[in-house]
Amino acid sequence: MHHLYNFRKRELIDLLKTYGEPSYRATQIFEWLYQKRATRISEMTNLSKKLRQRLEEEATVVTSEALRKQVSKVDGTVKFLLGWSDHVTVETVLMRHDYGNSVCVSTQVGCKMGCTFCASTLGGMIRQMTAGEMVEQLLWSQRLLDDTDERVSSVVLMGSGEPMDNYEQAMKFIDIINDPNGLNIGQRHITISTVGLVPGIIRLADDGRPITLAVSLHAANDELRSSMMPVNRAYPLEKLMEACQYYCQKTGRRISFEYALVGGKNDSLEDARQLAALIRNLPSHVNLIPVNYVPERNYSRTPKDQIDAFLQELRRLGVNATIRREMGHDISAACGQLRAEHAELV
Repeated sequence: MHHLYNFRKRELIDLLKTYGEPSYRATQIFEWLYQKRATRISEMTNLSKKLRQRLEEEATVVTSEALRKQVSKVDGTVKFLLGWSDHVTVETVLMRHDYGNSVCVSTQVGCKMGCTFCASTLGGMIRQMTAGEMVEQLLWSQRLLDDTDERVSSVVLMGSGEPMDNYEQAMKFIDIINDPNGLNIGQRHITISTVGLVPGIIRLADDGRPITLAVSLHAANDELRSSMMPVNRAYPLEKLMEACQYYCQKTGRRISFEYALVGGKNDSLEDARQLAALIRNLPSHVNLIPVNYVPERNYSRTPKDQIDAFLQELRRLGVNATIRREMGHDISAACGQLRAEHAELV
């Protein structure tokens, strides 16, 4: 069965040609899927009956179900746990900001990167998400926003999984949601996050897409980073910084560095100084993230006054840094937490 969300428009044109249908049918289908939010082929009433019948035999629209939905009483953040027919589950999160609505999308079922502060990696990686399954995650949030005449304004590929380890499908997802006949979300409003897979960073630079690159750093020396992020053994900081430098030179865009503060591990003023020295020559911004408590990891949270001191030390050293606003703190909004809780119940 074809999953209609899995097609770029040009790919849908090619499929419809094999049916003997004109190319404009692809535009019509895109408009039904992404502008009118049709969830059944039978709703696409300006398609011929013959085409609808064939699509109903060979294609499908929605392939997942919402197993759980949590809504934050603090800030309105919504977290969906979605399930597919092969019994896998992933999370997607709708975050409401003053400047618009952002959706966090998962690119893999689980994760094999093994970062010690993250719940997504518990149990390893089960499989890749297809582009269509990523689109479907986004549309659960968009259909919810339709009730209040709002739209998704930005997308972050920061959910479960490593996007650079599923590069082709992640880029296909971006092409689909960027299409002007579809959701028309500009690439400048899309962020892709990586733990530091150097080949992916270089490939993204060479592709020339105007999306934002976020690099999960979390430590500024190899010994500490390797203990927290096994990927550092394959791509140590020197190689990672070379790739980041290449990216900045090639694209002219700055990098967003993510730094999760873990109590007593990477949150001293000396850690701040090492971080400032590491990224001194890169056009960048640092997002400081107070780590979410993950029971299986036994990491403690950095006290607020120490977070503020870390931030001020970075700024004193000329680093552009902010503390990320916490979203959905009361609904297990950290990546992988709701999925892990669900796995314990079934």
